[in-house]
Amino acid sequence: MSDRRPDVTPERILHRIDWHVIRRLDGLLQGDYRSLFYGYGVDFADLREYQPEDDVRAIDWNVTARMDAPYVRQYVEDRELAAWLLLDLSGSVDFGAAGRSKRAVLTDFVGAIARLLTRHGNRVGAMLYGSQIERTIPPKGGRIQTLRLLNELLRRPDPGRAPLTDLAPLLNAALGAVKRRSLIFLASDFICAPGWERPLTMLARHHEVIAVRLWDPRELELPDVGPIMIEDAETGEQLYVDTRDKKFRKRFAEATARREEALAESLRRAGVATLPLSTDDDLVRAIARFAAMQRRQR
Repeated sequence: MSDRRPDVTPERILHRIDWHVIRRLDGLLQGDYRSLFYGYGVDFADLREYQPEDDVRAIDWNVTARMDAPYVRQYVEDRELAAWLLLDLSGSVDFGAAGRSKRAVLTDFVGAIARLLTRHGNRVGAMLYGSQIERTIPPKGGRIQTLRLLNELLRRPDPGRAPLTDLAPLLNAALGAVKRRSLIFLASDFICAPGWERPLTMLARHHEVIAVRLWDPRELELPDVGPIMIEDAETGEQLYVDTRDKKFRKRFAEATARREEALAESLRRAGVATLPLSTDDDLVRAIARFAAMQRRQR
């Protein structure tokens, strides 16, 4: 399935990203892109006992179990980084305002990250996931690779109707395919079935993993717009609701708040950093906030 407009091409998107995203990030980060990807591009060098300031993601759990004390892996920086983009393209990612859906935000993010990495000589690959893994793009460098990734996103594979997105197969596929320590971005709105937490934790033990959380403000709080029909983008199920009901809107907000807290806790337990991307936020500011958070945590 494709709904690409003739004026929307990978070249036009990349040109816009170069001018409105990359140039601004260059100014804000002043070349310090390591603050975005702390721990990337490294090979194993040695083991030592855990210190309180160490990143828990560096703990070697096998050695820790044998020594009955926590040990961390030390790495030496590699010249070249291999990065993977695990992209959730299920039906719920299409939610959002016209021209600013979660999918549109995801497309801009993919273009920006791929451009940042490949222009410094690194390689980027991707797994595109709808109701199953639609395509796997091996890691390569260069501008052509960024254009290919954007082109694949514009093709928009049709995820069809599924009971609910299951991210576990995507994460398990990454566990099997990505052998060398890499930087991995899991981009999803996490509107999905449970069961993804364990494979994500396992992935984070071997790689530097960043969860890119796509969301739209209207998913968290219903506006007062009167009677409406809402549809589950994943299953197609429809429900008639009256948003004038203050009690209903309050229950909805409380339920979504509980879900957000549970998701944040699951990501924290998995040991991954989280980059929130909202449909009403500026991509550059969101990335800059993430970089500042990474620096503070170090």
